[in-house]
Amino acid sequence: MSKSKRTGGQGTPATVALTQAKVDFTLHPYAHDADAQAYGEEAADALGVPYEQIFKTLVAEVESGLAVAVVPVAGKLDLKAFAAALKSKRAAMADAAKVERVTGYVVGGISPLGQRKRLPTVIDASALDFTTIYFSAGRRGLQIETAPSELARLTQAITAPIGKTG
Repeated sequence: MSKSKRTGGQGTPATVALTQAKVDFTLHPYAHDADAQAYGEEAADALGVPYEQIFKTLVAEVESGLAVAVVPVAGKLDLKAFAAALKSKRAAMADAAKVERVTGYVVGGISPLGQRKRLPTVIDASALDFTTIYFSAGRRGLQIETAPSELARLTQAITAPIGKTG
């Protein structure tokens, strides 16, 4: 995999973070449908990538504040497992407007990288089953492909089984 230098008009805080960290990554743009409701599934279908290999970035509230969950688009976030991974008693999905304000990204284009404020991050353990994973580059219609270990390192994330199917 080679570092993508061709970000012409596609540079985002996430791609800047990867470039500055000298991490190998590939950008995958695709035509985003403004009517799409399931952004991760749309990206998987457009790029021909299995749903299990594309990850969505969700933000939830725990007792200590906001935290980021990175889970496969094929499933859902297990809020109890997420809370437990962060040594919290409970977790609830955060308000979308608050998430956009804190991360600097719009819903459907939230990247775990390059957020305005570094938030505690948990990556679903299934990411480690892949050599590379895909996740939002910080805008709808643009995915980053890189090694899950690099994402974990740059976000200072922990990995835990926080995804559930269905």
